[in-house]
Amino acid sequence: MTKKELVDYIAEETGLSKTDSARALEAMMNGVVKGLKKEGKVTLTGFCTFAAKKKEARTGRNPKTGAPVKIAARVTATIKAGSKLKDALN
Repeated sequence: MTKKELVDYIAEETGLSKTDSARALEAMMNGVVKGLKKEGKVTLTGFCTFAAKKKEARTGRNPKTGAPVKIAARVTATIKAGSKLKDALN
C-alpha cells in the first residue's frame, strides 16, 4: 500500500476529505519523528513500537573491491509489531 492509497483508505473509512486525511497522516508521521527525536521511543499500544537505535561507527568492506570503508555512527529507526497487529496478520 502506498501513502496515496492509505490517504484514500483513511478518507473512505472516516468520511474526511482526502486533503484532511493527508494532513492527518502527515501529522501522525511528524509526531512519530518528533517523539523519536525527543524520547527515543513511540508506542502505539497493541499496534507497534517505534524506537531510535544508535549504531556505533565501524569498519566495513566495499563488496566490489574488498577495500575497508569507514561507516559513520548513526541513529536508525526500528519497528516492533504489537500483539494486535501480529494477531491480525495470522
